[in-house]
Amino acid sequence: MYNNYRLPIEKLTSPCNVEDLQFETTANLDPLKGIIGQKRGAEALSFGLKIRKRGYNIYVAGISGTGRSSYTKSITEEFASQLPIPYDWVYVYNFKNRNCPSALSLEPGIGIQFKNDIEEMIEKLKKIIPETFKGVEYEVRKNEIMKVFQQKNQEVMQELNEKAKEYGFYFTATENGLMTTPLKDGIPMKQEEYEGLSPAEIEDIMEMSNQLNINTIEIIDKFRMLEEEVRKKIKQLDQYICYDIVNFDINKIYKKYAQRKSTVEYINNLEKDIIENIDKFKSSNEETKSLGPLEIPINQEENFFNRYKINLFIDNSGLSHAPIIDESNPTFNNLLGSIEYKNELGVLKTDFMQIKPGALHLANGGFLVIHIKELLSNSFSWDILKRALKAEEVNIENLNKQMGHVVASTLKPEPVPLNIKIILIGDYYTYSALYSYDDDFRKLFKVMAEFDVEMIKSQENIYKMAEFIADHCEKEGLKHFDKWAVGRVVEYSSRLADHQDKLTSRFNQIVEILYESDLWAEEDGASIISKKHIEKAIREKINRSSKYEEKLSEMFVDGSLLIDVDGEKIGQINGLAVMGTGEYSFGKPSRITVATYSGEEGIINIEREAKQSGNIHDKGVFILSGYLGEKYAKFEPMGLTVSIGFEQNYSIIDGDSASSTELYAILSSISEVPIKQYIAVTGSVNQKGEIQPIGGVNEKIEGFFEICKLKGLTGEQGVMIPSQNIKNLMLKEEVINAVKNNEFHIYAINTIEQGIEILTGKKAGVLGECGEYPENTINNLIMKKLRKMTNIETRERKN
Repeated sequence: MYNNYRLPIEKLTSPCNVEDLQFETTANLDPLKGIIGQKRGAEALSFGLKIRKRGYNIYVAGISGTGRSSYTKSITEEFASQLPIPYDWVYVYNFKNRNCPSALSLEPGIGIQFKNDIEEMIEKLKKIIPETFKGVEYEVRKNEIMKVFQQKNQEVMQELNEKAKEYGFYFTATENGLMTTPLKDGIPMKQEEYEGLSPAEIEDIMEMSNQLNINTIEIIDKFRMLEEEVRKKIKQLDQYICYDIVNFDINKIYKKYAQRKSTVEYINNLEKDIIENIDKFKSSNEETKSLGPLEIPINQEENFFNRYKINLFIDNSGLSHAPIIDESNPTFNNLLGSIEYKNELGVLKTDFMQIKPGALHLANGGFLVIHIKELLSNSFSWDILKRALKAEEVNIENLNKQMGHVVASTLKPEPVPLNIKIILIGDYYTYSALYSYDDDFRKLFKVMAEFDVEMIKSQENIYKMAEFIADHCEKEGLKHFDKWAVGRVVEYSSRLADHQDKLTSRFNQIVEILYESDLWAEEDGASIISKKHIEKAIREKINRSSKYEEKLSEMFVDGSLLIDVDGEKIGQINGLAVMGTGEYSFGKPSRITVATYSGEEGIINIEREAKQSGNIHDKGVFILSGYLGEKYAKFEPMGLTVSIGFEQNYSIIDGDSASSTELYAILSSISEVPIKQYIAVTGSVNQKGEIQPIGGVNEKIEGFFEICKLKGLTGEQGVMIPSQNIKNLMLKEEVINAVKNNEFHIYAINTIEQGIEILTGKKAGVLGECGEYPENTINNLIMKKLRKMTNIETRERKN
């Protein structure tokens, strides 16, 4: 009976056929190019990088360690190398609106030249212009203007005095302006004479002075007009001379940068502003003022000349292709850029030179890679990224403004047009949530490249795994691996994938074994890493994380945790669960007991009643009710109460992998047929009695084997698993050897009937034409017991 379901050793693992590997060591192989086993994800990523239409940004989905980040970087670099270097960007002073700096684009590498040319020209003008205005030629021309002015001034003065004589006064020019003096006998009075006048005479003089002022207004206005005229002519002279000086340098810059309309406009406005502010250039003295005893200078001249500086915002002169920016901290400012402030005497000030770029600016014309977890964990970052993509431009904003805080003063720089491909890296669940609840995400990220956790164990992929190892040996300076070591790594990869025909795509776990085996080879004094070094690396890795497993094993051995691995018992069975401590998982057997008695309560899940049962476990127990009703109560009532409990369990139980185990214990309790305690069971069941696959099958088998080994192998012990899990078997060599030596057994079944026959040694029994099961079969015994319980329940209700 047992041999029909017992698995041969050939089905317990999937060894790598090392003889088929056409190399001796990885030194004979070329390093891996590309990625292994991610054809769908790689093609989707390649498509997303190729298409340059709006909205075709990329979301790379997959769990950490599958190579999604490293491959994304490598293929993006490949595509970026085929794209041109984007334009430089500079921010310049806006002469029309100083609060809105202008953004200028220039050919790659020209931005630094433009900055140097403009600023060098300004420094040159700051030296040449003062020298020119101190020269003889300027003084001569200025004196000519002043000479004409003085001559006209004298004529007006003469006209003014002629008028003043009529009123008995005389005008003289002083530093404080025109001053009138009373006349006596046609001669200006002296102070002593004026003081000797009587009040009546003084009153007459004041009256005449008032009349004079009224009647000489038009003549005095001529002085003001002359002053305005001379200032205007001097300014025209200054601008004329300045134009000659500036125009020479401006023309050189104009010819060099006249390809763009915005640049030409800035150069013209620059020239106009220099000429209009020629007085600032003429004076080389620094205007300073002091505050209190500290006498802190404020250089007003320097603040003025800041307008002629160039903020080299984006300098792509060092690039050889389109940029790739991997932003690890996508905060608001790191993405969007910022406007910084300087503290001047306790006052925060800023100007266009304090505008700093963000990742969107740096990656403009290329690619920006962001991990979605980091993006969503930063306030406002996701919203401003979407806004920039929708508007196709980057507006630098103040974060305080976004948060509704009052900002004293700030700038509003001209936005920079955005031409970028965003690549988000994250897991599938985040993608699903964003796709379901964020309309903008669906419009902006139309390409999803999903990286799988496993791949087919083909000969091609095995060779690529060997090339992957060779690549790491070369890059990380590891010793090379012989082909037996490579074969063991392939087997370990299948174990991580929990599948005989698959390899894991979680390359980070493979790389850890490569690094650690290199260390053990170093300590062993070996020049080549062999299979024994891989084995030691795997063993030591487990040993570092197996303290909890060892403690539990000790408790099983000393009897603190009750378990029987020999004999037979009614209503008691050994189930298997998987426990984990971080990256390490191990199997733990658990005793499950069942009590059955007459009543109408149905199945009582003790774990659920104690609030220690998860939803999936509850579902599995409810399925048992369906099976029992379908099987034994189709045509007659069933007065049965079943109590199920996991003994010595003090934590939450979830999952349905013990549902078949619980059902066997129920059948044993009802039929009063004992179950073999040396056979542990795992597998879920449906209402039709079909056994369904479960996870962690290797850990569960090895966990029970370890307890049996500690308590003593009898040759009868084993584990019963769903037949669908055969393909998942990648057992340790120790377990395989025990099976080979008939010290341990593994059974694979498809139905509850097959399982109960193995556990009890009795046939399950098939329903006959008369509606009865064959005598002395499990189902026959169950039906008899159920009828007896039902009769008892019926009598009790009548009484």
